[in-house]
Amino acid sequence: MADITTYVFPRTPTRGTWICLLLGLVLAPVTGSTQDDEEADAKDQRRPLVHLLKLHTVNTEGSMIDPGLSAYVERVVEDVEAADADALIFEIDTFGGRVDAATVIRDAIVDADVLTIAYINKRAISAGALISLACDRIVMVKGGTIGASTPVTGGGDKASDKYVSVMRAEMRATAERTGRDPEIAEAMVDERIIIPELSDEAGRPATLTSDQALQYGIADEMVQSLPELLAIYDLAGAEIVEIEINWAERTVRMLTHPVVTSILLSVAIFGLIAEVRTPGWGLGGSLALMALALFFGSHLIVHLAEWHELLLFAVGLGLMFAEVAFIPGFGIAGIAGFACMLASLLLTRLPEFHFWSIEQVSSIVGQFAVSMIIGIVGSVILLRALPKVGAFRDLILAGSTAGSEGYVSAPTDHDVELLGKEGVTVTELRPVGVGVFDGRRLDIIAEGEFIEEQTAVKVISARGARVVVQPA
Repeated sequence: MADITTYVFPRTPTRGTWICLLLGLVLAPVTGSTQDDEEADAKDQRRPLVHLLKLHTVNTEGSMIDPGLSAYVERVVEDVEAADADALIFEIDTFGGRVDAATVIRDAIVDADVLTIAYINKRAISAGALISLACDRIVMVKGGTIGASTPVTGGGDKASDKYVSVMRAEMRATAERTGRDPEIAEAMVDERIIIPELSDEAGRPATLTSDQALQYGIADEMVQSLPELLAIYDLAGAEIVEIEINWAERTVRMLTHPVVTSILLSVAIFGLIAEVRTPGWGLGGSLALMALALFFGSHLIVHLAEWHELLLFAVGLGLMFAEVAFIPGFGIAGIAGFACMLASLLLTRLPEFHFWSIEQVSSIVGQFAVSMIIGIVGSVILLRALPKVGAFRDLILAGSTAGSEGYVSAPTDHDVELLGKEGVTVTELRPVGVGVFDGRRLDIIAEGEFIEEQTAVKVISARGARVVVQPA
């Protein structure tokens, strides 16, 4: 039988055992917290780190809150969180801008894992008020204003009730989340909401001065300068990192500007028309692709376009190509392709669906119509003028090759051979299609009426590439 070694523990713990247990219980929390305490002490000993982002659109470049700015703010919030900063300060002086862009900025701020402070240096009007309400703290300078957030159309008129309702909900939800009076937030949007002793004049959205904002709890503090703000929040002597927009973000903001997008669309339309009117692949097609790439690329970056809109445009382009290359005439495929491309471009220019309005849709359609007219007129003018320019004279056939001067598109013997030949249509002739004659496929044209496929036809006229047939 194998030997078994038995370890016998005392039934009653000795005095030394009790002492060890007690020491373990006492020292365990102390030991476990040592590392955390060291990290906290190190953080307390370093200078506070503050990132400063200036949202100045009054008399400065940009002039409004736009989708390009919203993409910039999203990037900044991510960088600030990664840097483990103590606070992110938005220095605001703006009359507002696009509501859809402001909502993107609002979402980025409320989800930020860092103290956010709206430093209203003069005014936070319209979309600026929504951005300010999203911050953890609002600090205003003496003589500042906040409010007047009623959405308006491009012409400056009040937007539809649907638009106003959405903005009211955004303002109320934001105020509730940051612990401010939701009724006052709604009154900034809808003039029908009257706040006693605050709305001096009925029919106007609420706009609060710095004193009123402090009195009604919209603002937390009123200061004279940024150093005073820092002192209030124990950030005196902080290392301030002033964030600047980079060249890529500046370029994207430029490309998504309404004027620039209209120019890009005009260039794309011009390039496509020029490409269709010239054989092979040339400058027009390349120019159109470049303009469309800049248009869709910039809009994808700022979330104005989605991949399904780009896919819709590609489907439309494919249908148009199939109509031109494989299907005679211009029918359902061509119309559907054009509709898909038009819908894609319009959807890209429009904001999110809940911000749609008749005024906004009509404005976008009008801008697109102007771009089309400019592109078409420009292509006609340039294609007529280019042959007269020395640099292009050798690239474009300017002379005439009229039949009256003896020019033919094919040998006359070939034309004579086709006369009177009988064949069968492969496609419908509406009026152009394809037929087979002695085993050869030819592009043919019906005389007078449409002809169904698999119909016997006879050539009645042949002159170069123009072969006219009638039912046999």
